[in-house]
Amino acid sequence: MTQGIGVAGIYVRDQDEALDFYVGKLGFAVHTDASNGGYRWLTVHHPDQPEVQLGLFRPQPPTVDRDTARTIDEVVAKGAMPPLVLVVEDCRAAHRRFSDAGVEFTQAPVDRFGSVDASFRDPSGNGWKLIEARS
Repeated sequence: MTQGIGVAGIYVRDQDEALDFYVGKLGFAVHTDASNGGYRWLTVHHPDQPEVQLGLFRPQPPTVDRDTARTIDEVVAKGAMPPLVLVVEDCRAAHRRFSDAGVEFTQAPVDRFGSVDASFRDPSGNGWKLIEARS
């Protein structure tokens, strides 16, 4: 039997807005977009890593109660969640490409720890580090 992480989920305030951001601006691809009643299972993946999905989920019942869902929305919007990391070959080139696509960066590329990194947030407030792979 094989085990491993197939989906890592993040909470988003608006799944359509998140879909536009991750597919339209970052170049991810849709893996699954399915609804069951009021629940939508939406996952995307990086084109070079189709085996790992990023779940773009709404905090909502039955997973959490409505008060908890509102609290999660507020925490995510403030950028209080740990950043996700996107590894790229050339951080400065990726920064230019994403900026041209409309991604707003909170930190321009800087040299640090023998690499280059930059920071941005998705429309829901989730933080991302864009890190250049070390050779």
